[in-house]
Amino acid sequence: MAGPSWDTSRYLTLFGGEATEHLEALGKDVVALERGATVALVDSMFRHAHSVKGMASSMAFEGTAKLAHLLEDLLGTLRADVARADAAVADVILQTVDALGLHVKAAVASEPLPDHGALVTKLSELNAALAGKPPPVAPSAPTPTPVSQPEPARPVAAPGPSADASAPPRFSLKLKINPASNQPGVRGFLAYKRLSTLGNVFDLKPPLDDVKAGRVPQGTITLELESDQTEEAITRTMRTVADVELESISLLVKAAPPPPPSSESDPNRVVGQEPARTIRVRTEVMDQFLDQAGELLLATSRVRELTRSVPQAQRPALDEAVNRLHLLVKGLHDKVMEARMTPIAVITDRLPRAARDIARRRNREVELIITGEDIELDRAIVDELADPVLHLLRNAIDHGLETPEERKAGNKPPRGKVTIAVRRQRDRVVFELSDDGRGVDVERVKALVVERGLLTADHLQTLTERETLMLLCLPGFSTARDITDISGRGVGLDAVRRAVDQVGGTLEIETTPGRGTTFRLSLPLTVAVVNLLLVGVGDEVYGLPIGKVGGVVETARERLSMSQNAPVLQFGQSVLPVHELSALLEVPPDVQPPALVPFVVVDGDDGRLALAVDRLLGQREVVLKGLSKPLDLVAGLAGVTILGNGQPVFILDVARLVTA
Repeated sequence: MAGPSWDTSRYLTLFGGEATEHLEALGKDVVALERGATVALVDSMFRHAHSVKGMASSMAFEGTAKLAHLLEDLLGTLRADVARADAAVADVILQTVDALGLHVKAAVASEPLPDHGALVTKLSELNAALAGKPPPVAPSAPTPTPVSQPEPARPVAAPGPSADASAPPRFSLKLKINPASNQPGVRGFLAYKRLSTLGNVFDLKPPLDDVKAGRVPQGTITLELESDQTEEAITRTMRTVADVELESISLLVKAAPPPPPSSESDPNRVVGQEPARTIRVRTEVMDQFLDQAGELLLATSRVRELTRSVPQAQRPALDEAVNRLHLLVKGLHDKVMEARMTPIAVITDRLPRAARDIARRRNREVELIITGEDIELDRAIVDELADPVLHLLRNAIDHGLETPEERKAGNKPPRGKVTIAVRRQRDRVVFELSDDGRGVDVERVKALVVERGLLTADHLQTLTERETLMLLCLPGFSTARDITDISGRGVGLDAVRRAVDQVGGTLEIETTPGRGTTFRLSLPLTVAVVNLLLVGVGDEVYGLPIGKVGGVVETARERLSMSQNAPVLQFGQSVLPVHELSALLEVPPDVQPPALVPFVVVDGDDGRLALAVDRLLGQREVVLKGLSKPLDLVAGLAGVTILGNGQPVFILDVARLVTA
């Protein structure tokens, strides 16, 4: 059969994104399979493998299609006897998932596909053994295929039930979104995604892009689902989607007519595309779109400020026009922000596989529980959190959880538990990762801090337990007694805190000896709009992120206490070191300082501290702009914004400013 005459390169990004999603979901299913194999789980894995095979075949990535086809064969065999899916089988499946992931990365980068001849042989032999057949003759390894010169695509027949010419039954569903839901678009889209894992969705009303945007009249969604699942299974799946009720489900046909040619025989169909009215946009374009929308918002604020100089007689009409313009621009900015929102499941879906691998390497038994993964955050924040969250998971399993023998000796179940809970709290998202392990020895932390000369014993006495635990985030600090290939090198928690700080979030640590430890990340919904406390120093104005401000105290300098020849401020039960913001920034203070000096309490790397400023100028919600070179190299600057009067204001990173 002749290869496709159409240009596949334009679909590489689409192929990479869709195939990666299927492989991540497949890996997640494998971890669940080890906890308890079911036919439904194997069916889900089979569909993911089949989708990857079809996409690879339509893109003429023959080596990838063959590897996915062998995995599909193996999963088809497991359907007949899911009890055969033991740890050894799971290992081979995960090896294949990793290999396919390398294929996808190579394809997107237009590099030759890697050769996995040994894995092909292992898959063939394992499938034959499970099926009770003699070992096959070792197939020749597929020749690595450069993406720029694709081999002709040949149809790859699906094994087992999927080779049947008739389609699965088709159901008619009616869904109802709870009118009280504050995220109808998210709930509706999540319902669509969950149903998509059960089969093929047709005749979705309203269209998917309207569902995503929350444009659902009367909160009602209707669709048809082609699936080999039972009504009970579909109903159970819908119960997992909060705020969405399955009002009705009925069987339309038991055997639909033969489906149209699949992607494997019809090269002009792009596999994995969402409905026609939904498009994929490169993240760089979205970033530029958001940047331009932010510029428009700043420009309208400037126009509003300028209208104040217009004669009063001409003001009403001008104010009305400016207000209208502001509403339109604000609406545009909000829509761009909405388009950038991404479910935190993008991060958490990868964690079950990571937890399994870490636990096996460190002789741990772990149960990972994740809730709230459908909550959305700005994509920029989600991107920054991927590595820090993995650090926290590694730390919890490697340092937090005991070995099964240690847990039994402490009257604990041999299997440890790590819980990830995500919840919305007003205008922020709280991400908690907890373990039920040994907890942190606070006294040992104090001893190590003094031993390594990081703080004096007198300074330690002024810290609360919360502030003492935050010393774990000091660069290079670790309580690990041994260094492993996973953790214990003193890297990780400092990187976590730095990443959380960069997106305007806060990190807290709580621990109970023998009961476990909790890491709590409080995150803003977006990094594009931030709340600032504006402060004046001399003739300049600076911004402090509200999330980092713990309070404000106004007092005379003469009333400050001294500790080791340095001023300190009494704040509640704590004694805080005082820093002059004018000295840190090297700008001249007010010639006539006020009698009562404002001291702003902020979070630093070593705990809270007090910043002496000249004036408090109020709170403002602003559009954050990144720093361009060479300002991005200046320690202590986190960004910049422009006020309505046109004045630029630098946003300060106090932790870096103090340590610079």
